[in-house]
Amino acid sequence: MSLLEVRNVSKRFGSLAAVREVSLAVEPGELRAIIGPNGAGKTTFFNLISGMFAPTAGSILFEGRDITGLPAYRRVAAGIARTFQITEIFPELTVFENVRISTEVMEGYRLRPWLSRAERATIRKLAEQTLELTALDARAGRLVGELSHGEQRSVEIAMALALRPRLLLLDEPTAGMGDQETDEVMQLIARLHREGSFAIVLIEHDMRVVFHLADRITVLDQGRLLAEGNAEAIAANEAVQAAYLGSAA
Repeated sequence: MSLLEVRNVSKRFGSLAAVREVSLAVEPGELRAIIGPNGAGKTTFFNLISGMFAPTAGSILFEGRDITGLPAYRRVAAGIARTFQITEIFPELTVFENVRISTEVMEGYRLRPWLSRAERATIRKLAEQTLELTALDARAGRLVGELSHGEQRSVEIAMALALRPRLLLLDEPTAGMGDQETDEVMQLIARLHREGSFAIVLIEHDMRVVFHLADRITVLDQGRLLAEGNAEAIAANEAVQAAYLGSAA
């Protein structure tokens, strides 16, 4: 059984068809990249998977369960977490505090006015494990607003991981980065893929990142599924070259 199944999903905004009958299957432990030119419908597609938008048609299954009608917060509880194009963090808090907040949400403590000593110890241990996994433990006491853009993106990924997802959605994780920061985030994603027990689906414009990381690549163009395959097949696909790779050259 696939971890995620998207079946003939469409999304219309009035007369605009942003996503048109797109199907996708993501297997447990897979790292999938979604690419396409600007306006191809990639972020809208992510919003459909994560529950930010309801589809106009089609269905979405997660671990065999139909989640088409579930709101975003219930999809998080079901095991789907995501990051956004614009980094969503608390810059005035420390790295540890950012991850602690996500950990408390996952553990069901977000509406609690106080925690016992044992509960605080549990939250601290889980947050520290996430920081170690993302190699942010040495920066735990730093204010997030003082970090570089690449480090802030890593904090956002850590906050998503603190939700203990089985599916992690990364929306342009290297956007706005220089070569060194891009390499660092690539290394983080590769390590998470290697060591984590979850699937990763990422939207990315940098073809170096896509071809280096992805097991399989899905190409969208004008809201439709244009092609799907491994890096070699996508690089050799003339329709992809014309719609995306050729225009990026």
